[in-house]
Amino acid sequence: MQTRTLGNNGPHVSALGLGLMGMSDFYGPADEAESISTIHDALDAGITLLDTGDFYGSGHNEMLLREALKGRRREDVFIAVKFGAMRSPNGGFIGVDCRPASVKNFLAYTLKRLGTDYIDLYQPARIDHTVPIEETVGAIAEMVAAGYVRHVGLSEAGAETLRRAQAVHPISWLQIEYSLLSRGIEAEILPTARELGIAIAAYGVLSRGLLSGHWSKQRSETARDFRAYLPRFTGANLDCNLALVEALRAIADEKGATVAQVAIAWALAQGSDIIPLVGARRRDRLAEALGALEVQLSVADLARIEKAVPTTAVAGDRYDAGQMAMLDSERKT
Repeated sequence: MQTRTLGNNGPHVSALGLGLMGMSDFYGPADEAESISTIHDALDAGITLLDTGDFYGSGHNEMLLREALKGRRREDVFIAVKFGAMRSPNGGFIGVDCRPASVKNFLAYTLKRLGTDYIDLYQPARIDHTVPIEETVGAIAEMVAAGYVRHVGLSEAGAETLRRAQAVHPISWLQIEYSLLSRGIEAEILPTARELGIAIAAYGVLSRGLLSGHWSKQRSETARDFRAYLPRFTGANLDCNLALVEALRAIADEKGATVAQVAIAWALAQGSDIIPLVGARRRDRLAEALGALEVQLSVADLARIEKAVPTTAVAGDRYDAGQMAMLDSERKT
């Protein structure tokens, strides 16, 4: 397994991370035994980076991970946890809370659910604009000093927020959507992260399945998960985006690879500070994603890929209007 470094002098993690969200939430029912087997296969393949959130399945994801790690050495895995998103009993979202006391409270429950005495990287899932980022990061920094957390991260933060947070405590990574269909970070956020020595944990690298090569218009029509509400998966937007996928498929076929493998390989090729998170819920999808590590893309290949999937041709925002408004990374400066 290839490795990458978090920040200028941070720890080494696997070049691909496994995002666990879909094993508990958002993409419809998942098979728990298959989820655990997928985590085991990932670990056996050398993936060390496991990404979860305390609100994924309202704690279910953390307990699933605890079960999957039974019999494994804690020091062999790098666990990243997001906090701050609040859920109601019916599964709805009811806000974001990143107050210092809440940070410590969320962490206490996470440690219990995971059955560990430390978290490798802890980060707010969204920026709470009712709380200065300095206070939120300061609270995590206190947990670092106390030994409960090893590294601090942020999620979907804009450039200004990154600078303010870095002034309080070193930020190891920014977790943010980055893929062939979502390249907005390249204008300001990515250059700022690189200036500050902050790695990028790229989620949505397959654009929630659009870039998997397995999505279809028929699947969107019968979708029973949150993708049914995402602009890129509906109507004329979907037709446009699926046409881009087919253009990418032509290149993938020439490379003897799948669409998903080329999409992941493209993300890996954007820099040694980019760590794609793959959201595989099944062993076969994980095996396909791991194959991306064998795909070699030349400068000419990258140019062809970006010509086939130009950013100006992508139709629809990555979230609905309400969720877009919550993203610090989408705020205009």
